[in-house]
This record gives sequence, C-alpha cells and structure tokens, in this order.
Amino acid sequence: MTRAVDVVLTALLAASLSCRCALAGYGISLFAAQTSPPDPCYDEHGNPRRCIPDFVNSAFGKEVKVSSTCGKTPSRYCVVTSAEKGDERTRNCHTCDASDPRKYHPPAYLTDLNNPHNLTCWQSENFIQYPQNVTLTLSLEKKFEVTYVSLQFCSPRPESMVIYKSMDYGKTWVPFQFYSTQCRKMYNKPNRAAITKQNEQEAVCTDSHTDMYPLTGGLIAFSTLDGRPSAHDFDNSPVLQDWVTATDIKVIFSRLHTFGDENEDDSELARDSYFYAVSDLQVGGRCKCNGHASRCVKDRDGSLVCECKHNTAGPECDRCKPFHYDRPWQRATAREANECPTNLNKNCNIFVLKKFSTFFPLFFSKHQIASQPHATRKCNLTVHLACWRPRWSSETTSNGTTEPNMQSQERCFSFKRGIQNQSLHSDD
Repeated sequence: MTRAVDVVLTALLAASLSCRCALAGYGISLFAAQTSPPDPCYDEHGNPRRCIPDFVNSAFGKEVKVSSTCGKTPSRYCVVTSAEKGDERTRNCHTCDASDPRKYHPPAYLTDLNNPHNLTCWQSENFIQYPQNVTLTLSLEKKFEVTYVSLQFCSPRPESMVIYKSMDYGKTWVPFQFYSTQCRKMYNKPNRAAITKQNEQEAVCTDSHTDMYPLTGGLIAFSTLDGRPSAHDFDNSPVLQDWVTATDIKVIFSRLHTFGDENEDDSELARDSYFYAVSDLQVGGRCKCNGHASRCVKDRDGSLVCECKHNTAGPECDRCKPFHYDRPWQRATAREANECPTNLNKNCNIFVLKKFSTFFPLFFSKHQIASQPHATRKCNLTVHLACWRPRWSSETTSNGTTEPNMQSQERCFSFKRGIQNQSLHSDD
C-alpha cells in the first residue's frame, strides 16, 4: 500500500514539474516576444533622427496667478444679454461669493477641463477700468516652443489687451501681441503693421477679435508664427525659434468694453455689468528639446526636463555630453539629426582621467575633467586648456613682468606626450 502511494505521489510530482516547465517556457517565449516600443529619436536601423515631444496644452491644470478675483466679499454682478447689436438689452444679476463653491469663480477655472456642458469661468472684480488693469500670469515651468495662446470668454472680450512672454522664468517680459480698437492711442502702435523679415521678432497690434459681440463665448487666439515670413523655414530660422520660446505667459486686460452707460443715472447697475470673465486659457506648444528628445519628464528635483538623446544634455538638450565634442552642438532638423559624436573610446577616456589626476592632483578632479568641453577629435590631441592658463604656464616676477613657468609647461608637455604614446587598446 505504501509503495503504491509513493508511486502515485511520484507521478503527481513529475506531472507538476512538467507543467511548471511548460508554463515557464511559455512565459519566457511570451516575454521574448514582447519588444519595447521603438524610440522616435532613432530610425529602424538605429540611426539618429529628429524627434520632438507631443503637442500639448501646456497650461492645462497649472496654477494661474491673477491680480483680481470677485467674491472675496460677496458682491453682485450682472450679465447683459442681447441677441444682436441694437436689440434691447437685459441684465440678470447674481452673487459672486468665495465662501460658497457654487457661487465662486476662482483662477483654477482658467485651466481646468473645459466642458461646454458645464462651463466654469474665472471672473474679476467689477469695473476695473483703464488705466487700471487685470493680469493673468502662468508659469509653464520650463521652456516651451509656443504655437498659440487662446482665451475663451464668458464676458465680452476686452477692448484692449496684451499677451506677454518671458524666457527667463518671469524675470523679464516682452510683448507677444497687442489687441485694441485704438492701437495708436492705447499702445502707440500702428494697427495691423506689416511683418517683414526685418521685424519678425516684434509684437504687432491688431483690432481683430476686439468687437464687443458676442457678449459671451467670444474667442481670442494668437498664433505665434502666423504672418511671419520665415515660418515656412522654421528649422533654419534662429530668430523665430527664439520668438516662439517661452517659460511664462502673461495676459494684461487693459480696457473694458462698455455700452457707455457707466456714468448714467443708474451707473451702479451698469458698472456691476462690466468685468472680465474667462472660461479657458490655453497655451499650445511643445516642450523645447531642440529636436533631441521625444518627451519631457520630471527630474529628481521635480523639475520638468527633456529626456535627451543623440548624446545631448541639459534641460533643453542644448549642449553635448562630456567627450562628445567632435563638432559644435546643433539643433536637429528634419534633414539632419545633428547628433553629438565622438571618436574618444572608453579606454582613452579612462587614460585621460588617470593622467590628469596624476599630473595635476591638487587642482583637478576627475569630475572636473569629465565635464570640460575641450576634448578634440583624437585621443592623442586631448589636452585641457588649463595647460595654457597663466597660472600654470607663466608667473609674475617682482617687477610686474610675466615670465614662462617652465616647470608647469613641462608638466603639460609631458601630459601630451603621455597621451600620444598611450595605446588606445590598453586598459591601463
């Protein structure tokens, strides 16, 4: 009986092992069949090619700092309705109250999900009229190449407004576009000035999109490249590449549209009808990576950076990695990836680090050497420019004249000779 049980148990164990092996084999083959998605920065043969991050609304979900929001104390506001110009106007009044979520119009509504069936609108305080203004300031948290800036209004569109950009995280600002029914009076700009190659990087003023109607739902959309002569050759236009680059966007509402009744007998009711209200602020564009990354990611500090390829580095892939300086860094184009190449192999790099730390132990560290952009095309010519600095190559005498420091120069020459004599195939 015992022997029979042993036989059965042995058979069951063999079957279990056989099953496990089969499953393991299936799992291995399934894993092997899975391949990682292709890298957009390289073609099917592994050759580098230009790659760019996805086009996004870079404003979505981000905080917008505003200079005015209604409801800090409960206040009345009135919405004017009129089917067409010249029709009788009616006013429906409501309360803006920050203590009641159903009656509040916070800045977060500028960049939340825009649902036309459940419209949410940020709203300013009433009747902040020229020369006072209202500002919206948005940080993109990184350099973006901006294609458009758009605002969808719940109120009438402004009579005058300006869109600004910053390229240095809000330290300085330059205008992107002016809008006004009176460009010359408001901004000392001609209306609809011609854009030529000589002024491609200059903001212009236009009276388009400044009509008071529609009283709600109006749109202002600024295209950064529209009408710019070099837009068709953007890859080869550093001027326009700089023009579309921004880290921050600021919108200044300068002047309200009114019906001219704000100074009449019932002026209080009229003034409660004039304010700025926006349902959606969008900034369409791509994370700026100069054609050397297909996406942006958060680094260890939580900052948005490009996931650089092509041997590039930096927040915008705007420089070559150490020991990849065979030619100067360049932006990738549709025709040329402009990868940062190098002829320095691993053994040569190790040798250079060892020799530098040997010849200049008190001044250089391996990290400093590795980060210096002075490696040339061939290992036997790799010499740090510090060899030729006055501190090493010369010294000042008591009478103020400069004489060669032969000892320091000889150390540099010895270093050069050591590289020249070093075999690239040696591990030493």
